[in-house]
Amino acid sequence: MRRDDRDDPFDEFFRELERMMNDVMGPEGDVHIEQGGSGSRGTDMHLDVHETDDQLRVVADVPGVDKDDIDLKCDGTVLTIEAAGTHRDYDDQITLPARVDEHSANATYNNGILEVTFDRAEDPSDISLN
Repeated sequence: MRRDDRDDPFDEFFRELERMMNDVMGPEGDVHIEQGGSGSRGTDMHLDVHETDDQLRVVADVPGVDKDDIDLKCDGTVLTIEAAGTHRDYDDQITLPARVDEHSANATYNNGILEVTFDRAEDPSDISLN
């Protein structure tokens, strides 16, 4: 017997989850849940952002890519991570919770874990009115 995608036991679950999320988000929201398997492109990465008083650290799972295939950009408020591997591509923009000094960035990549650390940007100056 040949397996048919229409017989996937999770299809109904994902359709119901989409319906519930669309109900919660109202008419402005439109949620689509896609099932990805191995070899999927545009995979969302798992990431965490850690803040201290003077630094901000982003830790992302980016398995299956070489260090040389990772491209990072930051404008002080948004970190862009692009990485291409044999079986996966990652393309994500993370809005940072605080303004950072993008020139202070330090990035490491080890065993599929990307870590990018920034110094926080100095607080904006108050301007006195004369």
